[in-house]
Amino acid sequence: MNKNLPNFGSPKNIKLFLWYAVAAIILVYLYQSFVKFPSETLSYSRFIQLVNANKVKKVSIGKDYIKGIYDANNKKIQFSVIRVEDKNLVKLLLKHGVEVDGVISSDWLNNLIFGWILPFGVLFFIWYMLSRKMKNSSTSIFGFGKGRFRIYTNQRPDTTFKDVAGEKEAKEEISEIIEFLKDPERFKNLGGRMPKGVLLVGPPGTGKTLLARAVAGEARVPFISISGSEFVEMFVGVGASRVRDLFETAKKMAPCIVFIDEIDTIGKSRAISSVTGGNDEREQTLNQLLAEMDGFDSSGGVIILAATNRPDILDPALLRPGRFDRQILVDKPDLDGREAIFKVHLKKIKIDDEVDPKKLAQQTVGLSGADIANVVNEAALLAGREESSYVKMKHLEEAIERQQVGLERKSRRINVNEKEIIAYHETGHAIVAEMVKFSEPVQKISIIPRGLAALGYTSQRPLEDRYLMRKDEIMDKIAVLFGGRVAEEIIFNDISTGAQNDLARATDMAKSLVARLGMDETVGPVIFDDTQKAILKNPYSPAYSDISEETKNIIEKSVKKILDKAHSHASKILRENRDKLEKIAKLLIEKETLSGDDLRKILGISRSTVEVS
Repeated sequence: MNKNLPNFGSPKNIKLFLWYAVAAIILVYLYQSFVKFPSETLSYSRFIQLVNANKVKKVSIGKDYIKGIYDANNKKIQFSVIRVEDKNLVKLLLKHGVEVDGVISSDWLNNLIFGWILPFGVLFFIWYMLSRKMKNSSTSIFGFGKGRFRIYTNQRPDTTFKDVAGEKEAKEEISEIIEFLKDPERFKNLGGRMPKGVLLVGPPGTGKTLLARAVAGEARVPFISISGSEFVEMFVGVGASRVRDLFETAKKMAPCIVFIDEIDTIGKSRAISSVTGGNDEREQTLNQLLAEMDGFDSSGGVIILAATNRPDILDPALLRPGRFDRQILVDKPDLDGREAIFKVHLKKIKIDDEVDPKKLAQQTVGLSGADIANVVNEAALLAGREESSYVKMKHLEEAIERQQVGLERKSRRINVNEKEIIAYHETGHAIVAEMVKFSEPVQKISIIPRGLAALGYTSQRPLEDRYLMRKDEIMDKIAVLFGGRVAEEIIFNDISTGAQNDLARATDMAKSLVARLGMDETVGPVIFDDTQKAILKNPYSPAYSDISEETKNIIEKSVKKILDKAHSHASKILRENRDKLEKIAKLLIEKETLSGDDLRKILGISRSTVEVS
């Protein structure tokens, strides 16, 4: 395509261009209406009246007509009059002081300039400026099918593997690909074939895109980057055309790496589309991607790298061997990974000597790399508000609490009665958490409102990463959730709405125990919820269907039995420790916040929330 051709832009830009054109026409009209004098045609008698009234200032007498200017209420108006044979006209004009000109310039030049050249020149100028602005844009009307990808050749992103912490296995897998691109003969001599496509899979915020950017920083080959959403347009066929353009560019630049971010945008299963309503544009784009991946040889040095946090909805054809035949899990970091991530981000801020990345890692079980980056940034902002010279441990711990629970809302006024209910409710959670056999230690109890709805909270921090859970541990967690409701029942002989979220979570866990985990004696080792097909889903969100009413009734009875058992367990603990419940609750009302160590001191329990057990 000729690069000198103007580009008009996407539909949005075309609409903008049309508005500019209309504005230009209006400007030309206003120019002719106001910059040039208003003009009118007069009868000869009216012309004589104006001359006699001394209103005519200047006339140009031609062969067939007379043109001139007259005053009307201090406004100059151009006029024209068909000429009539009148021998006394010149004398009359001179008598009234009218400037008479017998030479009339031809009107064709003025008409050409002001009627044609000027308005079309303005339109052409606007068109030319727009075309220059969008000449290189892939969104132009002449470049709809051109890919919107970004190519890094000599200027690669600054991110390297040193900036990616906590993903040791993923970096090793990616490093193997980079080595293949740098020295393909070493692998070919052994008869090895590099995978055509590598899919980075993991929850949001775990560093999939960061890892891809690190590949661009480490590789000595061109890196082509594009988002899945940039393939899809309102016009059918545009996405497929962009896929073809992407692969044509990659083949020309081989060896190279092509990175497609959020590939689930175009790679969604066609079976899902047939149920929810098809999308012809997305399906054509997917079909073209499948065809292109079949049509090139990875030995040529083109590696397709993609990222998604929804592998469960990808089309099976996309995941078969020969396409994305290698999947790399980029999961949430473990303890060592979180410590490494903290060290990376803490280098960017001024920290106090007391800051311990290991302790911070112990307090952030379950947080992703993006969460940790946000914690460090929030801690720096907190230190700045206090005008502190360094970011201290207390700032980081407060930032962690903000990340996990929400912002403090000290301005919310709570009356004395509600404050007492909240204090006993949270104390009930805390005491049961410390008294049951399997539970994380309590880190803090607070009756200061946080976030959108939390009037108080009990913070528990796991001391280590866990990947399995026994039935007794689940039962103890449900008992802890009942601690708040049971405390209200014991102290006030009444209940409030404060336990709504606790009851919802306890019910979900009980349903999961019965219907998905096969841990109930009555129902047996049977799983009725088969919707869990992704590693990223919450394990406590069961949704069973297609079973008989009789079985549903059995499941519901089993769930009720589990909840009643947990309620009884929590009730027994709190009734046996009622004096401590009242003592801790009153202290909590006074101080509003208690540490886990303060709680355990009153309970006579000794265990640490800092050191890993």
